[in-house]
Amino acid sequence: MRKKVSESVINRLPRYYRYLTELDSGKVERISSRELSRRMHVTASQIRQDLNCFGGFGQQGYGYNVRFLKESIEKILGLDRGYRAILVGAGNMGKTFAINTKFESRGFKLIGIFDSDPKKFGTMIGTHKVLPYSRIREFITEHKPQMAILAIPKTVMHEVANQLISYGIRAFMNFSYTELSTPDNIAVENVHLGDSLMRLSYKLTEKQNNENPHKND
Repeated sequence: MRKKVSESVINRLPRYYRYLTELDSGKVERISSRELSRRMHVTASQIRQDLNCFGGFGQQGYGYNVRFLKESIEKILGLDRGYRAILVGAGNMGKTFAINTKFESRGFKLIGIFDSDPKKFGTMIGTHKVLPYSRIREFITEHKPQMAILAIPKTVMHEVANQLISYGIRAFMNFSYTELSTPDNIAVENVHLGDSLMRLSYKLTEKQNNENPHKND
């Protein structure tokens, strides 16, 4: 059994994958940890430590085989498994996410969109017709998606999540602006766009304070 990997390492893996995908598309065959660190603004030692959590992949003085490392991280992230996902909530957030997300390149296939508003039934979001939420149990039983994306009001989030877990869903991406708590065998990614804005505000404030150190004296 592989040792538990820290959340900070997991958070960096998608960045490694993105950069390696770009390098592979550009026909770059090998790259050193130093060069990769220069591109990603992460120290070379951090890159080596992160990758050593999964076995290393590089050779001293020879660097990393870009395609092999990309495919290895793809497997670590499970992007090669073709997980099936459904979207619950066809409002503005859900619609924007469904249209603009490249699911296949991120290891998922969106197979159904559901809403409880009769006015949305039968409308198209991309190539998907919005289906009534009342049909979701039947759909999950037939198509066996592993993941649900929640773009619904927080007042109904836990009720819906518990229903979906009982139907067989094992992972959630939650856009409902509140934390979703689930049993330990259920994977959850709580997405807080407001937190990203506040982090950006902090970074901007720090830069302005550094440029004008006496402004708030």
